[in-house]
Amino acid sequence: MEQKLPLPPFNFETATQKVQLAEDAWNSKDPERVSLAYTIDSEWRNRSQFVNGRQEIVQFLTAKWQKEFEYKLKKELWAFTDNRIAVRFEYEYHDATGQWFRAYGNENWEFNEHGLMQKRFASINDVPIKEEDRRL
Repeated sequence: MEQKLPLPPFNFETATQKVQLAEDAWNSKDPERVSLAYTIDSEWRNRSQFVNGRQEIVQFLTAKWQKEFEYKLKKELWAFTDNRIAVRFEYEYHDATGQWFRAYGNENWEFNEHGLMQKRFASINDVPIKEEDRRL
């Protein structure tokens, strides 16, 4: 059976590690790499879109990073329990016209006993910014 360390139940150290691993994977902009942190049948809500399973995760992320250029993400541990982690995050990118955005959001994650994320619920808002206002 696949495992993705660290495994639940989480403590502060392992929850923080899980958040950093997620940040590193997403900043790689490699949809296949990111998808391996999730169960085969993982359930997502990303904004108003529902994504189910690794194949759809790869498709979703491929499309995302084809239109979000110079993407850079920062995640922060917000809270955790036995097999759940809540994070706040922000990321910056620009679109094909050169308009920069900062996206703010919160995610709730639920993991199975093997450390794979089985549920991800994300609420995200984009704010247009000037290039000189970038922080990441």
